[in-house]
Amino acid sequence: MGPNWHSLTDKRMAYNLIRLFSDQYRMRGSEFTELKAFAAVVERASFTQAANHLGLSPSALSQTIRQLEARLGVRLLNRTTRSVAPTAAGSRLHQRIAPMILEMDAAVAEAVGDTGRTAGTLRINTLGMAAKKIIAPRLARFHRAHPDVVLDIVVDDGLSDIVAGRFDAGIRVGERLEKDMIAVRLTPDVRMLAVASPDYLARRGEPQTPADLHRHDCINWRFPGSGQIYRWQLGRRGKKVEIAVEGPLISNHQDVVVEAALQGLGILYAYDDDRVDEAMARRRLKRILADWSLMSPGLYLYYSNRRHSQPALRAFIDCLLDREADASDRRTST
Repeated sequence: MGPNWHSLTDKRMAYNLIRLFSDQYRMRGSEFTELKAFAAVVERASFTQAANHLGLSPSALSQTIRQLEARLGVRLLNRTTRSVAPTAAGSRLHQRIAPMILEMDAAVAEAVGDTGRTAGTLRINTLGMAAKKIIAPRLARFHRAHPDVVLDIVVDDGLSDIVAGRFDAGIRVGERLEKDMIAVRLTPDVRMLAVASPDYLARRGEPQTPADLHRHDCINWRFPGSGQIYRWQLGRRGKKVEIAVEGPLISNHQDVVVEAALQGLGILYAYDDDRVDEAMARRRLKRILADWSLMSPGLYLYYSNRRHSQPALRAFIDCLLDREADASDRRTST
């Protein structure tokens, strides 16, 4: 069944688009560039972010979009000073060209992969804590080993769809992986810690069981993206409980909730990370309910099982797992 064009404007756009694609081998490079630029703006809902991704200035990108709109004879984007969104015609155009652009990108990656060459742009969507603790410390080593690879690292705690966003891979906690993904474990499971400042515990007392938390101020975590508030999961000797707690603060940023605990706002239940460990070592935070704390899934890198795994991604995974360092150590020792 053919497309259901909704107006004369859509028909005119369809005619011009068909003409644009009528001879793929004769398509000018500028025309394909315009379509990729348009897709980048729609997918990022931002001229600035799309321009950064494409390596253009926002003004140059804006000019490219105007040229595409003039060529097709239809307005594709609604622009304001604060936002950009596709028009109805723009949405329909994006729905039709996005799979083609994705397929072209995959074909190029596969062609490069067949040569064994480690090159190109590798787009990674990652949680902030993974960017800080796993990726950032290894950037120089990866660049030295693979100077022809451009890393495009997008920090995103909102659990974006990496396929729709045309990312090569994403990094998430294990329990929040998307469907149809190949997953590679990056870190072991981590223990959750309930902590509070000595000042808070001196004022309010120390809870002995999860039920005691209902009489305390607790610092809540809101999942980015979904907006849901985390229900504390605790357990001991095979018994698990899930508790909705209340308190003076809700946040989706680790630095904010840790700082709130340090300032005595309440009890925090968080991942065991460097800042929490340091605060406990300096006795600015005290661990409580230690025998009730559970393990949380570690971090995983994942990518679509429908995409070709190019050498750049395999090299990046090896770097994150320190496989390259291990191989170098073995060569040095021999």
